[in-house]
Order: sequence, then structure tokens, then C-alpha cells
Amino acid sequence: MAELLETLDAIAHRAGEAILEVYHRDDQGVETKADDSPLTEADRAAHRVIVDALAEAFPDIPVLSEEGAEIPYAERSHWSRLFVVDPLDGTKEFINRNGEFTVNIALVEAGEPVAGVVHAPALGRTYLGDGNGASRRDGARPPMAIRVAGEVAGRPWRVVGSRSHPSPEVQALVDELGEAELVSMGSSLKLCLVAEGAADLYPRLGPTSEWDTAAAHAVVRAAGGVVVDTDLQPLTYNRRETILNPWFIVASRLDPAWTGPLPRVLGKA
Repeated sequence: MAELLETLDAIAHRAGEAILEVYHRDDQGVETKADDSPLTEADRAAHRVIVDALAEAFPDIPVLSEEGAEIPYAERSHWSRLFVVDPLDGTKEFINRNGEFTVNIALVEAGEPVAGVVHAPALGRTYLGDGNGASRRDGARPPMAIRVAGEVAGRPWRVVGSRSHPSPEVQALVDELGEAELVSMGSSLKLCLVAEGAADLYPRLGPTSEWDTAAAHAVVRAAGGVVVDTDLQPLTYNRRETILNPWFIVASRLDPAWTGPLPRVLGKA
């Protein structure tokens, strides 16, 4: 697994280089997809780099990518192992040039993300996770082991929110926590903040797709955290006909401070 993660890391960096070539241009080649979400030349370039490299290194493992062809569930339901890829997560952040976009590559086995790389090329930051633990690397520095935060006691809850997709339900949950700090962040970096102990909770009470979360989910798991749906069941991958995730919560641990009010916030109580 360590060798596999090293290969995924190298592929993510190659994709990041392709993204940065477009990022620094005046014309980023922005188009609009059928769902009104933006698509750039960088999305397509990174997709080609990743898919070609994965096919060469792991020819027997199929790839599910945001920018790839739509694959019927009847076909992919037979995949016990697959790579789940978002070549450029945070396209709005890319267009706004705030650096908060990532390359995400995850290996999923039996519905669980067992290895993942989240690379933020503009920030020079990479998060990695597998069965051996989680780490963060900044630039050329050696990787640093990361772990989720400890108990919340005597300090405010640190809650991560989406920069581009704010949610009234998230604010309601923050209000239920009492003293809390809300931090905005783009892309899958939100999950990574929980993984490295810089935040305690990331409630995503809004739409996402499996490729948005799989790689960072692997990092959170490796760092000792949890990613669960609103019924507190683990988030799984390639287990449903839809590629959309249910609403979910990323946390350092299951804590009554947020699990208790969650049904009330969601109108289930």
C-alpha cells in the first residue's frame, strides 16, 4: 500500500503541474457544463494525465473520474476495487485564483476509501492517507504525521464551512454547539483541516459527489477521524446507482455535542 500511495502522489503532482500551466494564464478556457457548474481546460488536462498514468501503473483497476465518461451502475457495481478521481476539485476557487483547489485520487475497496492523495498545487501542500496513517507535506519538506484533534474542552468548537456553498442547516448546527468558530474553506481541503486537527467538525449538509470526498475521506480515516451520513453511518462509495453522496459530517469523533442536536437541525426530531 505504501508503494501504491507513493505512485498516486507522483501522479497527483503531475496533474497539479498541468493545472498550474492553465491557472497562470489570462484565459483559463472556462466552459459551463449541463448542470451549470464550471469546467476549465485545467480540468480536462488533469483528467488526461491521471487516467493515462493510472492505466499504465494499474491496468487492472478501473477509474471513476468526474471528467470521464458516465459509467452505468450495472457495470461499475461489479468493481470491488476502483480509483475515484476528481482531477480538479474546487473549480470556482481555481477561477477565483484563491489557491483552494485540489487534485483528488482515492483507492476504494469494498466501498471503503483505503488510500488517498489530496494535492493542492497552488499551495504546495499534499495530504496522504492509508492504513499506515496520515501525513501532510509542504513543498519539498519531509512529510509530517497528522492526527485529528482531541476532546473539545475549554475552547470553542472549530467548524469548517464551504466557501462556495454555504448552508443554513450548517449555521443552525453551529448555533446548537454554543461557542464555536466557523472557518470557510474551498474544495476537499475542508476534510483535510479535520484530519490534521485544525478543525473539529465539517458538516456538509448539501450536495456533493463521490469524487469530491473519497480521497480526503481516506486521509480523515487514516488520521483517526470519521465521515458519516446524517444517520451516523459510514459514508461508502460505488454502492449506489447515484454517484451523489448523502449529506454527511466529518468529525474528529462522534460527540453528543453535535450528534444530539443533529436530528433537530435536520427536522427529523
